[in-house]
Amino acid sequence: MKVTVARGPWHALRTDLLAVPVREDAGLEPLTELDRALSGWVRQAAELNGFAGKRDRTLLLFTHGKLPTPRVLLVGTGKAADVPDALRRAAALAAREAQAVRVRRVSLWAPGFPATDTSAEALVEGALLGAYRYTRYKHPEDPPLEAVEVVGPASLSAVRRAQRLAQATCFARDLVNGPPNEVTPPALAQVAREVARKAGLAIRVFGPRQLERMGARAILAVGAGSRQPPQMVVLDYRPARARRTVVLAGKGVTFDAGGLDIKTHEGMETMKADMAGAAAVLAVLQALPDLGVRHRVVGVVGAVENLLGDAAFKPGDIIRTLDGKTVEITNTDAEGRVVLADCLAYAQRYRPDAVVDIATLTGAAVVALGYHAAAVLGNDRALVDALLRAGDQAGERIWELPLYEEFLEAMRSDVADLKNSGGRYGGAQKGAAFLSRFVGGRPWAHLDIAGVAYLDTQEGQAPHLPKGATGFGVRTLLRWLVEA
Repeated sequence: MKVTVARGPWHALRTDLLAVPVREDAGLEPLTELDRALSGWVRQAAELNGFAGKRDRTLLLFTHGKLPTPRVLLVGTGKAADVPDALRRAAALAAREAQAVRVRRVSLWAPGFPATDTSAEALVEGALLGAYRYTRYKHPEDPPLEAVEVVGPASLSAVRRAQRLAQATCFARDLVNGPPNEVTPPALAQVAREVARKAGLAIRVFGPRQLERMGARAILAVGAGSRQPPQMVVLDYRPARARRTVVLAGKGVTFDAGGLDIKTHEGMETMKADMAGAAAVLAVLQALPDLGVRHRVVGVVGAVENLLGDAAFKPGDIIRTLDGKTVEITNTDAEGRVVLADCLAYAQRYRPDAVVDIATLTGAAVVALGYHAAAVLGNDRALVDALLRAGDQAGERIWELPLYEEFLEAMRSDVADLKNSGGRYGGAQKGAAFLSRFVGGRPWAHLDIAGVAYLDTQEGQAPHLPKGATGFGVRTLLRWLVEA
C-alpha cells in the first residue's frame, strides 16, 4: 500500500475520502473550517445523527462538489486520554469504512490533535492495520485500499517507520492465519530462509538429526508424535559496530492437539495460532535492517507439531534438555515451555545482554488478563520496564505478573530436575518460572501472548485488531529494539 504525506492544505486534497478523527471532549470546534466549507452541513448532520465524537461512532458526509473530495468521514475517538491509541483506532476504523464504501484512497486529517510525528505514526499504523485482510484462500468482497495519505507536518521518516512496523505486524498475521496443513515446521523454516535472503541475515536450520547430535531432545520429544520433522531456526542480524546482543526466542508449535493429554474440540479449534510467538520473532527479524536497529539480534525459533502419533511423548517421560537439565513430563499439553527450554538454552551460546521469549504459553494468562493484555514476567527490572514502555508506545497492552520463588518450587520434580506442569493455579507464573531455569542468569523477560495473539470471539477485537491473528508483540519488540 502506498503511504504519503500531504503538504498542501486539507481543503485542496483530491482524495476518495477524507477521514477526520473527532474528540468527544472537544466537540466539533476543531472542525469549524470544515463546517464552513460545507456550508454548515457538518454541525447539522451531527445533530441530526446524534454524532458527538463517542468512540468508534462514525458519520459519513457527502460534499456535493463543495470540496475536491466527494466524501468526509467523521470518526469518534471518545475522550482520547491516550492520543496515539485514539488516533490509531480511529484510522483503523476509517480504513475499514473506506473499504466498505469501496474507495481506494484515504486521507487522514486530525485537526483536534497534536500535529506531531507521534500522531502521524499512529494514524499510519492504524490505517494499515485496519485495512488488513487475510485473503489468500478467499476472493475479497471489497476492493483493497491502495493509498493512505497523512495531512499535516509529519516527517517522511516517521511515516516510513510506522509503515514498516505495520507491515511487519501484517507479515506475522499472515503466518498465524495460515492453515496448519501448509504452515508446518519445515514450511516455517522455509519462510525463515526467505526472510534471511531478503533481509540479508545469517541463518541456520537444524533438523532432527542435527538436533539429536546437539542434544536438543526437548524439541524432539514434543515433535515425536508428528510426521512433520521438528526444526530449530536461528536467524542472526549483525550490524556493524553492534552495541549489544539480544536474543528473541519464539514458540513455534504449528499445531497443538495437546498430545496424549488431548485437547477438546473447542480447545483445539484455533491451535494453528500456537506458533504466534515464532511468527512474531520472524516478523521482527525481517524488519530490523529497514529500521536501522544498532544491536545484534538473534532469533531462535522452535518449530514442532504436538500430535498423538505412536511415538508421542507421554506423561511420566523424563527428557534431557540441551543444557543437560532433566524434565519430567506431567502434562503433554504443556509443551511450549519444553520447546522453549532448548531454544533458551541454545541462546546462551551468544552470551546475550538480554533475552526475551514470546509465546502463546498458558491458558492461565487468558484467565488472568482476558483477551485485552499480554503478561510479562522476568528477572530484570530494567528489561521488564523497557518492554512495558514499548508496549505503551505500540498500543499493545502488557501487564506484569509476579515471579515469586514459590512458583519455581512448584515446578520441581521428585524424579527429575523439573516438571513441565505444576497445577492449575498461578499457571502463567509457573510456566515462566520453568523457563527461568534455562536463561543462564542472563537478563530475561517472558511475554505470554496466549490471550491476545488470536481473536476468535468479539471480545478483544477492535478496529485495528481483527478477528483472527493480531500480530501482537511485533510492534512492541521493534519499538524496544529501536529505542534500546
